[in-house]
Amino acid sequence: MKIAIVTDTHFGVRNDNRILATHINSFFDEQFIPYLDTMGITSVIHLGDVCDRRKYINFVTSSQLEEHLIKPLHNRGINTDMIIGNHDCFYKNTNEINSMRQLYGHSFYNFNCYWEKPVERDYDGLKVLLVPWICDENYEVTMEAIEKTDAQILMGHFEIQGFEMYRGAVNHHGLSKDIFSKFDMVLSGHFHHKSTHSNISYLGSPYQMTWSDYNDPRGFHVLDTETRELEFVENPRNIFHKLWYDDTDMSVNDIADLKFEKGLTNSYVKVIIKNKSNPYLFDLWMNKLIDMGCADIKTVEDHLNLDVVDEDNLIDEAEDTLTILHKYVDGLDIRNNKDKVDNTVKSLYQEAMNL
Repeated sequence: MKIAIVTDTHFGVRNDNRILATHINSFFDEQFIPYLDTMGITSVIHLGDVCDRRKYINFVTSSQLEEHLIKPLHNRGINTDMIIGNHDCFYKNTNEINSMRQLYGHSFYNFNCYWEKPVERDYDGLKVLLVPWICDENYEVTMEAIEKTDAQILMGHFEIQGFEMYRGAVNHHGLSKDIFSKFDMVLSGHFHHKSTHSNISYLGSPYQMTWSDYNDPRGFHVLDTETRELEFVENPRNIFHKLWYDDTDMSVNDIADLKFEKGLTNSYVKVIIKNKSNPYLFDLWMNKLIDMGCADIKTVEDHLNLDVVDEDNLIDEAEDTLTILHKYVDGLDIRNNKDKVDNTVKSLYQEAMNL
């Protein structure tokens, strides 16, 4: 038996951004659901953060969630187990009020939704412990379930120390890895960067949502219950692109013959200017890029430092707000509680986004 596992879908991300909504919908319509059909998969597990905003959901976003994920799975008779993530919960100390319960309840269509406490599920003889987001209210019952279960595979929405939240930003608070040492395999949502340390794997989000996700592999996973092999199915769609501009030895004919890469329509583009000596050529080049139908185009110029900085450092200028905040806190001269400050700043940022 094969089970498709997806996590951190974040319907309504970036204040119900229309471009990102189209990007999300196309993933389910053109890749995820067709893959289930082709492979004959009849079981799906969602590891939390179905929706993005903790406080409320937009009507259009709610409709898109149902039309592109909920109904397609129901119409195919696919059994879906869904655990609640932190973004699904209104309060931080309890999971009682959450997006999926308010929209649907415990069980709806072919879905089973879990938020109160860990639940053991049997998938064709393979026992799996499903753990929803751990909060003050369910902490003790969760730790007891993890200790007593004889399931060899654990799936949840965890915040574990030592894993990258996104590339270059390691999480230093939360649960210790030692808690999970008894399990053969631990699969988790929450952090959007795909990574593995020992027996613990963060599966990552299925698509790009911020500039921090640029050039970072995205997709979903398929677990074989017999072999316990975990297959990564990569999402080929990129919504963030980086292009270099250099008009050295460039002519009008070169621009006329220029063909940009596919996939720039309705995408976010960062143009890194290496050399711009002819404004007329630059305008022609940019007009051709604009004709591709990009959602947003920004330029980054650094004529003084191009010879001494590498590409990764230069693109830092294009990073998203959360990345900039993290790096600012990381650079502060604070001997104690830097992690606490970083966590507080991230929490305030998320609250501001929710407003």
